[in-house]
Amino acid sequence: MKIATWNINSLTVRLPQVLDWLAANPVDVLCLQELKLSDDKFPLKELEAAGYQSAVFGQKTYNGVAILSRTPARDIVKNITGFTDEQSRVIAATVDTPAGEVRVVNGYFVNGQSPGSEKFDYKMKWLESLRDWLRGELQAHPKLVLLGDFNITADDRDSYDPEGLRETIHHTSEERLHFQALIKLGLNDAFRMFEQPEKSYSWWDYREMAFRRNRGLRIDHILVSEALKPLVASCVIDKLPRKNERPSDHAPVVLELAML
Repeated sequence: MKIATWNINSLTVRLPQVLDWLAANPVDVLCLQELKLSDDKFPLKELEAAGYQSAVFGQKTYNGVAILSRTPARDIVKNITGFTDEQSRVIAATVDTPAGEVRVVNGYFVNGQSPGSEKFDYKMKWLESLRDWLRGELQAHPKLVLLGDFNITADDRDSYDPEGLRETIHHTSEERLHFQALIKLGLNDAFRMFEQPEKSYSWWDYREMAFRRNRGLRIDHILVSEALKPLVASCVIDKLPRKNERPSDHAPVVLELAML
């Protein structure tokens, strides 16, 4: 079974790329972030024709998340329970697999703009609320995957310039402490369960030929619960779509679970 995450940075612009990628990579579940469209504009029919059911939590112009799955998702929750938020950033759903039900939590984490700003304060509160909510989700759903655009580098290996960018957004001690707090809930960074090439990133700025120069960040993550950890067969970043014409600035990350 394969589960993937991809910040698509406007599904309206990049739907053909999503459909092409799914045709070449028929994953069981694809979680999208930054849809940048409202629910009524979501291309349900096109994705259904490609073999996917969609659970959608859109927002006009900004944000928006969706879970595409081969089988219908159920028990859908939108945003963090108990945290008032006008932005569409989280969608959770249960999907049925050969190994039983798996809870999929897809998040477009807050960017935070810059340390000390109001948006950074919002990010800290959002992350704290996410952790508190996930604690209950893990109790109810032992087989859980948390994935999406975290807007956090977990450590220095996830940045092309860890010293030059130290304590800037995505690199602050506060953000990384929140990432580790998620790990301490009983989650595991699937990408780091395997030996990976140096300078492995999932996001590259559009400017200054960042992709060609591999000046990137790994901010798209897949975390798996302890119950799923023994099933993790691989976790890779697919850089190929970043070479497309008019690409997203993010690349898909793909988790493979060995369903014994």
